[in-house]
Amino acid sequence: MGRFGSVWRRTEDFIAVADRKQTVSEAVRGGGGIVLTPRVGSGGGRMGEQPYKRKLIEVALPLEDINREAAREKSIRHGHPSTLHLWWARRPLAAARAVLFAQLVDDPSAHPDQFPTAEAQQAERERLFDIIRDLVKWENSNDERVLAKARAEIWKSCDGNPPPILDPFAGGGTIPLEAQRLGLEAHASDLNPVAVLINKALIEIPPKWAGMPPVFPGAAESKLGGWPGATGLAEDVRRYGQWMRDEAEKRIGHLYPKAKLPDGSEATVIAWIWARTVKCPNPACGIMMPLVRSWWLGKKKGKEAYVVPSVVNGRVEFSIGHDVRQAPTKEKDGTVRRTGAVCIGCSTSVPLAFIRDEGKAGRIGTQLMAIAAEGVRRRHYIAPYGDHAAMADVPMPSGVPDTDLPKQGLGFRVQAYGMKRHYQLFTKRQLLVLNLFSELVVEMREKVLRDFEEIETSNAFSNSSYASGEEYAKSLAVYGAFLVSRLADRSASLVPWDPGPTKETPSHVFTRQAISMLWDFAETNPLGTSAGNFSDGAVLVANAIHRLPAGPLAYASQENATNRQYSGLVVTTDPPYYDNVGYADLSDFFYVWLRRPLASVMPQLFGTLLTPKVDELIADPSRHGDDAAAAEWFERGFQSVFAQIGRQSLPNFPACVYYAFKQSENGADGEASTGWEKLLEGMLQAGWSVTGTWPVRTEWGNRMRSFESNALASSVVLACRRKSSAATAIDRNGLVSALRAELPVALRELQQGNVAPVDLAQAAIGPGMAVFSRYQRVAEQDGSTMSVRTALALINRVLADVLSEQEGDFDLDTRWCLKWFEARGFDEGPSGEAETLARAMNTSLAGLERARVARARAGKTVLVAPDELSDRYEPDRDDRASVWEAALHLSRRLEEQGVDSAATLMAKLDGRVDLDAVKELAYLLYSICERRKWSQTALRFNSLVTSWPDLVATKDRAWGATNAQGTFDFEGTL
Repeated sequence: MGRFGSVWRRTEDFIAVADRKQTVSEAVRGGGGIVLTPRVGSGGGRMGEQPYKRKLIEVALPLEDINREAAREKSIRHGHPSTLHLWWARRPLAAARAVLFAQLVDDPSAHPDQFPTAEAQQAERERLFDIIRDLVKWENSNDERVLAKARAEIWKSCDGNPPPILDPFAGGGTIPLEAQRLGLEAHASDLNPVAVLINKALIEIPPKWAGMPPVFPGAAESKLGGWPGATGLAEDVRRYGQWMRDEAEKRIGHLYPKAKLPDGSEATVIAWIWARTVKCPNPACGIMMPLVRSWWLGKKKGKEAYVVPSVVNGRVEFSIGHDVRQAPTKEKDGTVRRTGAVCIGCSTSVPLAFIRDEGKAGRIGTQLMAIAAEGVRRRHYIAPYGDHAAMADVPMPSGVPDTDLPKQGLGFRVQAYGMKRHYQLFTKRQLLVLNLFSELVVEMREKVLRDFEEIETSNAFSNSSYASGEEYAKSLAVYGAFLVSRLADRSASLVPWDPGPTKETPSHVFTRQAISMLWDFAETNPLGTSAGNFSDGAVLVANAIHRLPAGPLAYASQENATNRQYSGLVVTTDPPYYDNVGYADLSDFFYVWLRRPLASVMPQLFGTLLTPKVDELIADPSRHGDDAAAAEWFERGFQSVFAQIGRQSLPNFPACVYYAFKQSENGADGEASTGWEKLLEGMLQAGWSVTGTWPVRTEWGNRMRSFESNALASSVVLACRRKSSAATAIDRNGLVSALRAELPVALRELQQGNVAPVDLAQAAIGPGMAVFSRYQRVAEQDGSTMSVRTALALINRVLADVLSEQEGDFDLDTRWCLKWFEARGFDEGPSGEAETLARAMNTSLAGLERARVARARAGKTVLVAPDELSDRYEPDRDDRASVWEAALHLSRRLEEQGVDSAATLMAKLDGRVDLDAVKELAYLLYSICERRKWSQTALRFNSLVTSWPDLVATKDRAWGATNAQGTFDFEGTL
């Protein structure tokens, strides 16, 4: 199996021995392991007639290394391309880099003349894995030594002529950017103009100005040694961004006054915190009652702060409280609940229906609650005073984005409260400042042109075929517009204040993939120095540009994936998933601000008032009448795209498709994933077969969303080829036999690859579909062709059986605990039943009590729950250690004390129990908890598996130190 974490995918290379009638080749034992001879057709070309070279992604990947770096990347902000501009559901750069490399590089088995034995092929794979391990590290993103190694392997496998790479659903640009970083010709297309602009800013514009010094007066002389890559462009974005900020302060700085502190000094305001208000419907009260989700301002220990409301002469006033004893409790925090609000004046309960009606009538107001100001290692919170509230009440500026929000749209909740046009998402002061910065982008473009003309072309720009001041000014205008667009995300009346002990800052609109109603909000200071200010946005954008590869030339275009051309291209893509994200409607929030300064610069891209909706590939019922019609629209378009790709794209390379959508239904054959069904159905009907599947980690390591969530923590990457013309038919029984023969191997590979338990069922669909899709047809008992839905249900059924069969790896005590847990969880049951089960498992209830895994009292038996385990457990003193006990102790230690402490325990358990069996048990326990809806217990076991690589690495580092030093205090060192 090679180095731990390297997963070997063999399902394309052999057919189960159980399926003898359909087998045209079979596995034979030889050398140091299993040598698998390829099936007829597995080495075929476009239709199986001409041999193709299998690529690494179709055989093996160092999955654990890729997943570790992909997860770590989520915490990186400085210089990350995602900081250029917000886009939803981005994929990690590390995963995209690794997939592209493995998609183009030959697997050693494609060269039997060079690597004739299994051992030689494995050694060569490990060499390629080492390249990937270096390649996926964030620190090596621009390391030319690492990149040169990767490019050399790609060029060698492609005979010196690597193919162009296309992502037809480019979105945030991860895939084309990483293709460009690997030296490939990158093509990005998307129907959404905001996505196209992001891709232009990432891959198309920087190479035009690679190596050029900045134009801003005096900037070129500020650095010795030249301006490699896009660093000159980045410096100009930083400088001209600061110029825009300074110009804005000259014109409207008086609208953002400083705050006066109790000692008489002044401090820069971070944000003004407002509450929405409605008139209390109680005639005896009638105050403008505040609608507030939380009174808390700051929760840092010893510096707590909160808003204290009071009613004075029929008007609500606010002060600031600091006494923890008087702080808001969970039950009394804020005034708005799920079903309505409570008036602080008369305690009248006000239903949300009333508030919605007031909003639609334009009668929801705002009132300033508090001012947050900068301090030395703390925040100052000041009650409203003076003209701070009046400063925000500016006249409505002209030319605001008076465009419609969708009447109904995925992820939209504000229309019910009277917000029906884009300008209504902002306060008047916010509209004023966004208008001004939009105008300053145009002024900046004119200034760039003047500054450019003052530089002697022969000195600074003689090496560029785009040596045009007009062209460069337009390029900078794109990034200037991004600064405005980013500011809009921080400067809307939908920005929450985060009082958390490590935060105490304004957040931004898109904390989720939605525009939801917010009762109290933070109006950030765009001219300040804290979170959400304009200058910081310029620095973040400049830092992102600074790290871009800036070459070779790449291409981003606005095209519809269903009818664009794919000829001469290799496709890697992360397509949309039904109704998961309403990209077009959400991105209009940015489009209306980007269009203002860029409509004359890119008239074709910004020729419409809002982003295109009619052809968007999304299952939105509001556009198609109902859920069924929306799903049909999406599925038909999806199938059309993959049929087009199959007909036109280059045949010598697999296509790669990221998929992360979870949508399940129960049918007669069991549970099936309809999201997978339609994707695979479209691909199979277009003549594709699955040749490799990889669950790539794309979320935080310990994160688990609700069971009903449609979003997974892992993306399954499918490698697909055109189905061989030599593919044969099989019947239902033959398919089941093949699945039962091959899924156990695939399941262990997924577990060793550390796919999270929450994603296991979804990830296992890939190997199952690799078996199903290799056949030209699977016949049902009545002679009809098996549907993809039926195949998916069969795969899920076999998967459940395989998980249960792993019980054979467990000791007798663990097998009893597992059966009891599956029936009763940690609830008690009759001791008679417990004893009967114990005899069946060849153990005893008394022995289980001695092992401290169960407790029998007064005719009742119960499993010892994790919270009841001893904190002083020492495996070397346990004469009846079991896999069950080890799993519970490890999960509890990890949850309560962290990785280091759990790794200490793991080291002590090593040798006492089979650690691989402990991990298998965690998968099985999660599966049981998911079926029984025991979410908290499921989370415990999911976290244990996702943290497993860190536990092993920490344990191994400690033992390495032991071996090097001779003696070692393991507990103290960890």
